[in-house]
Amino acid sequence: MTMQSVLLFLSAVLQIGILSLLIYGILYFLRNTRGVLVLTGCVVIWLVFALLSVKMGLEEIRFILGIFGEALPLILVVLFQGEIRRMLSELGSYFVKRGALQKKVISELSEAAVYFSRRKIGALIVLERKMRLQNIIEDAVVLEAEVNAQLLESIFFPNSPLHDGAVVIRKDRVLAAGAILPLSRAKDLSPNLGTRHRAGLGITEESDAVVIVVSEETGGISLAFQGAFHRDLDRSALEKLLEQLINQNDTGEFSEEVKVLDAETESEGAQR
Repeated sequence: MTMQSVLLFLSAVLQIGILSLLIYGILYFLRNTRGVLVLTGCVVIWLVFALLSVKMGLEEIRFILGIFGEALPLILVVLFQGEIRRMLSELGSYFVKRGALQKKVISELSEAAVYFSRRKIGALIVLERKMRLQNIIEDAVVLEAEVNAQLLESIFFPNSPLHDGAVVIRKDRVLAAGAILPLSRAKDLSPNLGTRHRAGLGITEESDAVVIVVSEETGGISLAFQGAFHRDLDRSALEKLLEQLINQNDTGEFSEEVKVLDAETESEGAQR
């Protein structure tokens, strides 16, 4: 085998690999979207008519199907315009200063937490880090919305349909609301600890997520990470910890362990 044939073989393998990754990435990104369902229906109809045209010799239908194939790129753009816009937006975010994006998200989260605290509205906000929480998101109400204090306030407004669950945030997006979290397995928890705090603590025992918990009973703001709490935070302290942890730095010193919550009595009977 000559050097030229080896290079041609490697080039072909490389191109196939790149195309495979590209197709996989597009399909993965477009999974579970409404456009996929519409496209699937169109493909099924196209296959049925294609088979009929071959079996029955219907040249006019074959001609129309040919036109349909030529127009396929335009059809895909129309069907997936929302998804394409979101994909390009996420791609562009990689070239935007990450610090500016994080600062905005932290500001919105802190503003919402202070709002809940002042009005003693219970809230449970989960921030993804490196570990994906897809199993939690799949059983929740998918939102895919930009992180916004007003949106969070409407979600956790008392008696709203989603206020009893948790909100899951990935980067600058509210992925889902009404999520049900696993309760903490720690044995030394106070029996007076509410379900909301137990749930917030539980997800940090199973993942690297950061959780903001606002008490409905006291209005206190707590931050859970790696099975421990920082509690009674003001806006400044909350923003400082969020900035540290969202940057993927595991250097937050959670000196107040779970057992300090023995002094905090809450009578929340449900995760809310």
